[in-house]
Amino acid sequence: MHIGVGLPAMIPGTSPEQLLGWAVQAEESGYASLSVLDRIVYENYEPLVTLAAAAAVTRRIGLATTVLLAATRGTGAVLAKQAASVHRISGGRLTLGVAVGGREDDYTATGTPYRTRGRDLDTLIGCLRDIWDGGAAPGAGPIGPSLPGGGPSLLIGGHSDAAMRRAARHARGWISGSGSAEPFAARLARLDRAWEDAGRIRRPRVVALAYFALGDHAEARAEHYLGGCYGTGPYARRVMSEALTTPGAVAAAADEYAGAGCDELVLLPCDPDPHQLTLLTRVLGDRLGAA
Repeated sequence: MHIGVGLPAMIPGTSPEQLLGWAVQAEESGYASLSVLDRIVYENYEPLVTLAAAAAVTRRIGLATTVLLAATRGTGAVLAKQAASVHRISGGRLTLGVAVGGREDDYTATGTPYRTRGRDLDTLIGCLRDIWDGGAAPGAGPIGPSLPGGGPSLLIGGHSDAAMRRAARHARGWISGSGSAEPFAARLARLDRAWEDAGRIRRPRVVALAYFALGDHAEARAEHYLGGCYGTGPYARRVMSEALTTPGAVAAAADEYAGAGCDELVLLPCDPDPHQLTLLTRVLGDRLGAA
């Protein structure tokens, strides 16, 4: 199982120096990927802009949105061009994870419909693929840059049956977020059924997300950030309860996800201090770089 790490782009107050230093340190430490989350109505850096900046200071490490709220980006033409640009500039390192999201204010702020976001995402994914394959947007000519090695790998996030069916129809794999009341193994069983129902033969790539905070006052750091991000409802309480706040919890989670068949575990920070990444790297040791 590969292990990736989130950039602290969602954490309010993160400085550009922390963000780019984190990217460099993660690559030097042997992580498989750098991931970013997405919100519109929140104090975070825009995901694809952030990954473009990370691409400029790294050479090997993968770049991923886990996930991008793609249906807030309109018809898909601009998003297709942005993602293709990051993919080309980075030498083919982008994985585009997309999902519908559950916060209506992100849609209100972008003037995009909330209630039809699932159907709109399906349409948008088709637009992305057409453009990346060298096609044209409706009523327009080809949209570049050209992608000699093909477009970004596409993953779908979300715990609902609809999300899993969408992954089986459109994507290379699926992203499991934090905060589900259902065990990871049960989620995988539902994904396998969706894959089988869609007639897919190639095994899905499975990525899982988990939050971490380590060192002094780790639980308080996690609760402060996650409470601000997710609020105080049942889902937020589950996310906070699942945060990995000790070296033993991080190691156990890595073993558990690997044993369950996860292809990549992405550990998302609750604090932008680069010492957090140092502590995480010490815990993971020779797991980094493993497949």
